[in-house]
Amino acid sequence: MNSSTPAPTTYRILIGKPGLDGHDRGAKVIARALRDAGFEVIYSGLHQTPGALVRTAIEEDVDGIGLSILSGAHNTLMPKVVELLQEEGADDIFVFGGGVIPEDDITKLEEAGVRAIFTPGTNTSEVIDFVKRACDDKYGRGQD
Repeated sequence: MNSSTPAPTTYRILIGKPGLDGHDRGAKVIARALRDAGFEVIYSGLHQTPGALVRTAIEEDVDGIGLSILSGAHNTLMPKVVELLQEEGADDIFVFGGGVIPEDDITKLEEAGVRAIFTPGTNTSEVIDFVKRACDDKYGRGQD
């Protein structure tokens, strides 16, 4: 993000459900928690492709994308979203994820550009704090 671009007054986050996973309770919990914390949240609905999520993110001018995956396809779908954002010149949109993700896969996902992974049992305040810090960093705002 160019330092001359003013920071928005409300950060926008897309919560996405890529792939065939039909379980979205966790995604809805995170979407609601972020909304209640003052973020503007767009929820993609189920069964989205990485390309559809990236198009939505760009069209909606979001600051970050949160991906919820419980199907085991996280090693394919999360890096694909990061890759497509880069291809579209939108790599200023950060990606974070959650779901049932083995510890061994978390490092691989972070190396692929996923900024953070949250596993079951994570307190929503941890997710909120991460998203706020990532958005503040994007616009050069320091934490007080």
